[in-house]
Amino acid sequence: MQRVALVSEHASPLAVAGGVDSGGQNIYVAAVARELARLGIAVDVFTRRDNPLLPRIVTLRPGVRVVHVDAGPSQHLPKEALLPFMPAFAGELRRAFEAAAPAYDCVHANFFMSGWASLRAAEACDLPLVTTFHALGRVRRVHQGECDGFPDERFGIEDELVRASHRIVAECPQDRQDLLDLYDGDPARIDIVPCGYDPREFRPLPRGAARRSLGWSEDAFIVLQLGRLVPRKGIDTVIDAIGLLRRDHATEAALYVVGGSSERPNPIATPEIGRLMDRAVAAGVSDRVHFVGRRDRSELHRYFSAADVFVTTPWYEPFGITPVEAMACGTPVVGSAVGGIRTTVIDGVTGCLVPPRDPVALADRLASLAADRPLRLAMGEAGRQRADAAFTWSSVADRLVEVYRHAIADCRGEAFTPTAGGLDVDAVRDARPAGRVPRRPVVVAA
Repeated sequence: MQRVALVSEHASPLAVAGGVDSGGQNIYVAAVARELARLGIAVDVFTRRDNPLLPRIVTLRPGVRVVHVDAGPSQHLPKEALLPFMPAFAGELRRAFEAAAPAYDCVHANFFMSGWASLRAAEACDLPLVTTFHALGRVRRVHQGECDGFPDERFGIEDELVRASHRIVAECPQDRQDLLDLYDGDPARIDIVPCGYDPREFRPLPRGAARRSLGWSEDAFIVLQLGRLVPRKGIDTVIDAIGLLRRDHATEAALYVVGGSSERPNPIATPEIGRLMDRAVAAGVSDRVHFVGRRDRSELHRYFSAADVFVTTPWYEPFGITPVEAMACGTPVVGSAVGGIRTTVIDGVTGCLVPPRDPVALADRLASLAADRPLRLAMGEAGRQRADAAFTWSSVADRLVEVYRHAIADCRGEAFTPTAGGLDVDAVRDARPAGRVPRRPVVVAA
């Protein structure tokens, strides 16, 4: 394998993580591209140009190029508004695939719109297609209802991709089950490959030193929430739990919220901050909830290391990278028992799982951890060992290479034989019949 095309229409590896439309997928694409390049595979990442000053091609690092595709206006648009521009994106992809020398061995689409465009271009060039959805439309609609800004066409596109992609990457067992139950997926064509972390970015620091570097109290019980500030992340649940700790458990906790669209917390730039500030007032803990603003990834290990507990309580979560990053820094995690968090966090060992939108259960767990420092330390160490053993980006890339090899074999109608040390043989033991997958197109109007 010499060359792979990663397609990520709205999530560029050049973007700063933490904004409304910038988060886990940006990190995933950047990390996968980097690790594939370390394996000697050249990678081109195709993403939509959202700034007229961006050059056509940016070399991110040796072996990794970011190719900006003209599709729609060269400005930032919310991802919910991008579907009408995907025919233009697909046309540009096809021209790039046809002109590539050497040709791409495999196309890896990220998100359903990238998948729609990649499917057209890959089929025209007879290339194998791997799809990672990162989030599924039917799951999102269940949880967000009328607040879901994506059109209903998304469901048909995802149905088509589940049928037509040579391989589907599920990020956790729940993701795989949703593909089977909600999309009638073929279990023999779905591979589970988690997200990961970079040990050079996320490593434990002495808690006292980390707190001093941030100007945090060395004696306080500190809870950290870090990531995108959008309603579905359930940060209001955490704020309510901090209030219940004070009211029902006589326990004072400081909550630090890292994230947003600006380095200084700004309710105008990040409206969710304003909503959460009001929630803190209503919960009677405006003095205990601190909004930090966005921070560079190079700084995040200090925040994880400084906290007693990392909390993440989304309504749903396809995978969730931040719990793995927190564990890598030796910090116990309390998370919603949803999606990938149920896989990464071992309840009672590396942290605790609680129902989503349940501040009472969250407060109970936090009160127990606040009173038991040895337990927190034990959970933190167990989490660090688990992250190192199961969730590094280098191991993710190794497994993805096996998925690509399987897709190539499927595209050619050949048998697939896993290599030693690659993807778990049990995950692919029921290989699908040889031959190309039938393609049933979904039309997106230009």
